[in-house]
Amino acid sequence: MSEGFVEKTKHHYDDSPPLRGLIVLPLIIAQSDTGSSGNILSLVLPLVLLGGIFWVLFILPQRRRMKAVDAMRSSLEVGDEVRTVGGIIGTIQRMDDDEVTLDVGGGTTLRFASRAVADKTSPPEPSE
Repeated sequence: MSEGFVEKTKHHYDDSPPLRGLIVLPLIIAQSDTGSSGNILSLVLPLVLLGGIFWVLFILPQRRRMKAVDAMRSSLEVGDEVRTVGGIIGTIQRMDDDEVTLDVGGGTTLRFASRAVADKTSPPEPSE
């Protein structure tokens, strides 16, 4: 009678992937603990390399872009033609630390947060 119980229990564990993982995980941990310090280095080194690659590919370029945008925003002056992040193009009429007022033509002025300015645009050249 105990063999049937063991077979039924074993069959239950074989069909259940989460329980099977819980049984295998302690075995994996026990095997990794028996290694030398060389194994720890072989585990840490790829993580450090992946972190470095992530830093170079994602973090550094983003910081460079942010520095360029900050430099552009600090160089803005009244009269510059700019484009907002929403695509509105206008000429700066007034500037505060946090707000920019743009003349978008036809006597229409709009107020924007200064961080909404995406870039400077060159004014259109008059056609001859």
